[in-house]
Parts: sequence; structure tokens; C-alpha cells
Amino acid sequence: MRVLMIEDAVDLAEGVVARLARSGVVCDHATTIEDARDFRAVQKYDALILDINLPDGSGLSLLREIRAGGDRTPVLMLTALVSVDDRVSALDLGADDYLGKPFDQRELEARLRALVRREADQKGERVALGPLSYAPAEQAAFLDGARLDLTRREAALLDVLMRHPGQFLTKQRLYDSLFGFDDADVGVNAIELYVARLRKKLAGSPVSITTQRGVGYRIGLDG
Repeated sequence: MRVLMIEDAVDLAEGVVARLARSGVVCDHATTIEDARDFRAVQKYDALILDINLPDGSGLSLLREIRAGGDRTPVLMLTALVSVDDRVSALDLGADDYLGKPFDQRELEARLRALVRREADQKGERVALGPLSYAPAEQAAFLDGARLDLTRREAALLDVLMRHPGQFLTKQRLYDSLFGFDDADVGVNAIELYVARLRKKLAGSPVSITTQRGVGYRIGLDG
């Protein structure tokens, strides 16, 4: 999962970015509406975390702009405002959820997972494919009931593939879900390494990751 956080409180944002990274989520950080536009111009996101009060305007105006352009990326609004009218305004403009400040990081992560599940083919807390299941909240995968030993990025890759079973996902799409702008020294071909590692751990099971040259990778059941 790759998320953009638009928040001018740098200390808060840095804490969120670090915590999400430990959960296998790539999170870019923009401090202004203009910075957010720049990020979105070059990168597609699974979700946005958007503060209402920003230095160069209201997050609500950016939300209105995003929805007017037909972009349905899930948006979680952050707000220190407590009035019902403010929350209703955000939801009416197209916000998918909101979270008041201060907040518990665990709740933020849970709400992000819930938003992304709405867009995925499988929407449960666990994603299943035959004898293989994956629990995003735990970053844990189980094959025939036995837990697989996965690194953080292997787990993140499996998560993306299993959210779209039977679909070919491009190498760039997978790369963007695992690596952020700070990982510029890691090339897109690193995905081949992580796919090879997952294949080895799934060996002997009916679950396989197939490659179609020039198209991408797909997870599915043999036969």
C-alpha cells in the first residue's frame, strides 16, 4: 500500500510515516496543497490522509478539486475541528472517513486498511486464496495453517497481489507499493527478487505467481 499524507505538522507526520513503514505501508509526506499536487502528478496512491488546515489553504478545497477531477482515491480527513457541521461538510465533499486529532496510530492504520479494503476485490480482514491467507493487520501469511516467514516487503508484495487475484499487476505498480521516493537507489527490477522469494515460499502449494512478459505478475491457483 502507498499513501500520501498531507499534513503541515512535521513532527506528527514523521511519526506517522515511520510507524506506517514498520507496518509495510509506504507513506509520502506533503506539507502543503501545492506539494500534494506535485506528488499526485507523478504518483498514484491507494489512499490519502488529508489535514483540513494547511498553510496554503483548506484541505477541503483540495478534496473538492480531487473529486471534481473524477479521482476516487480514498481520502481520510484529519481534523482538530469538533463541530458536526465541519465533519458533515468533509463527508459531503467526498471524504471517505475522518479522524480527529489527537489520534491513536493504531486507529489510523485500521481506518486506512478499511478504506483500501473497500476498493479491493476481497474486503475481509483476511484475504484468502485456496490454502493461502493473509492478514494485513498482522502482516502475516498462512499456508495450510502454518505461518510463512516473510520479510516486511515480501508481506507487502503478497498483500498487493492477493488483493487482486487473477489480475496481472505491472512491475511498476508493485514497485510503487513497496518503495518510496527515498528508495531511489533501489531499481524496479528489485521486484523480480521479491517475487522469486515468494515463489520459493509457496513452492509445493497450488498457489503460484505467474509472469507475463511485458504485462506483469499475477497470483492464482494452479489448474
